[in-house]
Amino acid sequence: MSKSARSIFVFGIYLGVFGLSMLIIPNTVLGMVSIPSTNEVWIRIVGMLLFLLGYYYIQAARKETTDFFQWTVPVRSSIILFLTTFVILGLVKPIIILLGVIDLAGAIWTGMTLRTSK
Repeated sequence: MSKSARSIFVFGIYLGVFGLSMLIIPNTVLGMVSIPSTNEVWIRIVGMLLFLLGYYYIQAARKETTDFFQWTVPVRSSIILFLTTFVILGLVKPIIILLGVIDLAGAIWTGMTLRTSK
């Protein structure tokens, strides 16, 4: 597995674990980022989507789908901008930006490994 594939694989595991957590213990996850608990199904749907997205990342890594790796870099980099905007608008507390930092760190890791492999 190439270094860029490994970065995608690790991010896929992160998404899968995060998604599974939101399926099984959603209010615990919400509490960790200061979002009020909910009994609505939407949080479990988000968890399901993250879990399945993690599967795509893992499979793309296993198949060395370099195009996919490249597509993820700007998308994952943008997450922190959206989350920061939500904080500025008063929709969530600043702790949520930590999730954006994880996405940005993963994107930087993938981007750097893609550049060094050329």
